[in-house]
Amino acid sequence: MKELDLKIEDMSDPILARAEQRIEEALLKAEVSTQLHKDEIEITSFPVAIMMVASTTDKLMKKRYALAEAKRAYNLLNEEENEDKILEIASAFNWKIRLADDTPPYEFALSFMDYLKNATKFQAKKWKLVNRVLVDGEVYLTKDDTARLLEEEVRAHIEKKLDVKGKFALPQNVADRVERLKKTFTKQKGKIQFEEFPAGVVISAFPPCIKKLYDDIRSGHHLSHIGRFALTSFLTNIGMTPEDVINLYRSLSDFNERLTRYQVEHIAGGRGSRTKYLPPQCTTLRTHGVCTNMDEICRGIRHPLAHYRKKLRTIKTEVPLERAQK
Repeated sequence: MKELDLKIEDMSDPILARAEQRIEEALLKAEVSTQLHKDEIEITSFPVAIMMVASTTDKLMKKRYALAEAKRAYNLLNEEENEDKILEIASAFNWKIRLADDTPPYEFALSFMDYLKNATKFQAKKWKLVNRVLVDGEVYLTKDDTARLLEEEVRAHIEKKLDVKGKFALPQNVADRVERLKKTFTKQKGKIQFEEFPAGVVISAFPPCIKKLYDDIRSGHHLSHIGRFALTSFLTNIGMTPEDVINLYRSLSDFNERLTRYQVEHIAGGRGSRTKYLPPQCTTLRTHGVCTNMDEICRGIRHPLAHYRKKLRTIKTEVPLERAQK
């Protein structure tokens, strides 16, 4: 792109259309199609799409776009048969990586420092260093492992590019496309955020700590183990089904449906001892740093569920979940 010295004012309609399509797919479907168009369109549409999304102030829009492009990269990397290409892409992130010769099923060996930089963001046990093959400071990886770690690099790389301070002007024809995308996303935002949620749950009655965990997970932020347990157990105890909770976790970059389903159903009493777990008490949440932004109700209760019930009584008209966003 630098060699071509192209400016956004020079972009043709096919490039702008593909950039808009990339963003729309990301926002509405949480994925960007891997079908490749002409090279000159595919390559140039990406930085244009980055610029278009960066011009907005919607954090959810930015995170959703970054995650969708990262998942696209993962799918393409998994389909890539040329290992040298994967090495070259990894080198763009300054990875110390090489081919793992004659060590099936592993195809790559990665410096454990580069591994930890990305793998520590994943919750699944398979990513814990103690569960990996580690030899002479290198972690041995399959192609799928490598693609997944590179997906995380891509996501972080795009999020950094989207984090633009201040406003900047776009040509009118590009700005019009951005406005169109913003309107589309605004119309679908409630559906995207609260899809499959029961109408009886009232977000405005959430305790401050649970609201913070809920907002973090919606924005794609990772939670601590105690944070995940507190949020999941709270939601299942106020009427949300395990399927509802599982859908909430889909925005995370390390989402694993099988593992998430097992953990959520176990907490909800659908597995194991069939015991439905309650959220931790407020003292436990404070000990683990989960208790935040205490309000007046917090000072008179000992449990987040008690806060929820008391807050519900203060709300004269209970608002269904789709409209109780604040």
